[in-house]
Amino acid sequence: MVMLDAHLPMDEVLQVTDADVDMLRGSSSKLPVGSELTRAELLQMAIMSSENRAASALGRNYPGGINAFVMAMNEKARALGMSSTHFVDSTGLHCENVSTAADLSKMVRAAYNYPQIRQVSTTASQEFNVHGYRNPVNFSNTNLLVRNNSQNWVIGLSKTGYISEAGRCLVMQAEISGKSVVMVFLDSMGKFSRIGDAERI
Repeated sequence: MVMLDAHLPMDEVLQVTDADVDMLRGSSSKLPVGSELTRAELLQMAIMSSENRAASALGRNYPGGINAFVMAMNEKARALGMSSTHFVDSTGLHCENVSTAADLSKMVRAAYNYPQIRQVSTTASQEFNVHGYRNPVNFSNTNLLVRNNSQNWVIGLSKTGYISEAGRCLVMQAEISGKSVVMVFLDSMGKFSRIGDAERI
């Protein structure tokens, strides 16, 4: 939301650098250092596939750099009434990023007003031309309900998250029995629990 609010050129090509490598948790990535992608492509990777280097590059290329970006994230949270939320980075990998289920539901409702976020968060998969690969690389949605929609869910927005301190998390907006419902699942018991919980609800 912060990046889109800034109205930056979505076709501008940004480069993934060493600064985007996760030194905190050593998470893997399909984006080698040196990859050049548009801001729109990085947004899709960050939201659809939880691609941390993409999220880092987006924050780093914000006017004023990553510190200004995180400050804007916290200002946006306050503006949305997310009183128990605080961000320290753009990837969500740091354990000092904190929020609550109630605050996250406010964030989902606000994000739903952005057509680009709705679109990329509900795309099952997409191929991109990535530096160092001969053929296009497929990036998949981290939400199995979007990727393998056998239950015919009407999902309007989706985002998964995971760090060991928070567990496996999922926020989602979906239409259920003709009603718009926001669901927030935090610290699921196992890898597929958040999906099973959503189906049970």
